[in-house]
Amino acid sequence: MNFEHSEKSRAYVAKVRDFMQQKVLPQEASIMRENHAQNGHGNWQQWQLNPTVQALKAQAKAEGLWNLFLPDSEWGQGLSCVDYAPVAEAMGQSLLAPEIFNCNAPDTGNMEVLYHFGSDAQKSQWLTPLLNGDIRSVFGMTEPDVASSDATNMQVTITPEGDELVINGTKWWTTGLGHPNAKIAIVMGLSVPDADKHNRHSMVLVPLDTPGLTIKRMLTAYGDYDAPYGHGEMHFDNVRVPAANLIMGLGKGFAIAQGRLGPGRVHHCMRAIGAAERALSLMIQRGSTRVAFGQPIIKLGGNMERVAEARMLIDQARLLTLCAAWKIDNVGVKHAMTDISAIKVVVPNMLQQVVDMAIQMHGGAGMCGDLPLAGFAAMARSLRLADGPDEVHKAMVSRLELAKYKPAREAQSSSLAKES
Repeated sequence: MNFEHSEKSRAYVAKVRDFMQQKVLPQEASIMRENHAQNGHGNWQQWQLNPTVQALKAQAKAEGLWNLFLPDSEWGQGLSCVDYAPVAEAMGQSLLAPEIFNCNAPDTGNMEVLYHFGSDAQKSQWLTPLLNGDIRSVFGMTEPDVASSDATNMQVTITPEGDELVINGTKWWTTGLGHPNAKIAIVMGLSVPDADKHNRHSMVLVPLDTPGLTIKRMLTAYGDYDAPYGHGEMHFDNVRVPAANLIMGLGKGFAIAQGRLGPGRVHHCMRAIGAAERALSLMIQRGSTRVAFGQPIIKLGGNMERVAEARMLIDQARLLTLCAAWKIDNVGVKHAMTDISAIKVVVPNMLQQVVDMAIQMHGGAGMCGDLPLAGFAAMARSLRLADGPDEVHKAMVSRLELAKYKPAREAQSSSLAKES
């Protein structure tokens, strides 16, 4: 395996890092304060876009630092998964950055769905404005009334009726639903109940202003509404959309999801690694400049060992994530399932550990909004659920691991049967 990044990748990493250092990070704290002051309430209908963020988006777009995630030189910048990985890491220094470069979830995953599986009409109507940054999108999957860790439990129905599809049910934890520019949802639901469990569900495009679709509320995460993005609950009461809004075909939801989740998990993980690097940097700066009991606090209470532990955790997580990215690029998502599942467990847990160390070093300052650490802590904990809980991914890794030994076990059983 060769994880060396191309010259093109290194050039984009340098540009993104410079943009982050010169334009994003100096304004980060003030933007976060403004967002909280203007939008830190549950009335999402009144949430406003931050003008500084909008200006930064325009600058990034003008500099060609836009749609960097898409491995297509016409629609994106033509970076492979391995080449995009360090770019995503650079963006991960700030919770604000992915939107500024139009590389934010869930838009990236939704754009990939439309790019790979959408019809020409769907691409024209929805993919083009998403790529332009004119609108935002959401992905409706998790439901409140079932154990959504098993996605086959989904109860929202997508029922064909003539030239229409009728949607009924409830989705929640739909990220980005409160954003003023959110216009379209990709909704996954039950369409073919008599098929086998992985061919029952479909994905359909549902404009958020469709009659019968009601946004009930935004949910807080650790007491924060995460405005102006928001994680909302939406109800579908006989929502009707044209059958042409169906993506790929009835019962194709899980097939689409497999293609969507592989690269997306690499993106999430590399951003998390960038957040961990910044947390470690802040931890060292704080520990080296604050004195207690006559010494810099970095030399007290095992803090030097924590620095070493953080460094090792981050580097291990990065190598595992690059391995997953390399396999996606070179042998395909199907052959990278162990690595994809593994990073979904390893990286958020690593970030949670590193950020907790950094918060401890900062004391009270680590818990307030003056620094990004509290946001990183919420991010780490939520990522351990976002694409399924740790336990689901560990189960996948164990199943794949046991499958490696199946031929040997079967051969041994056959041999023993013959001998008897």
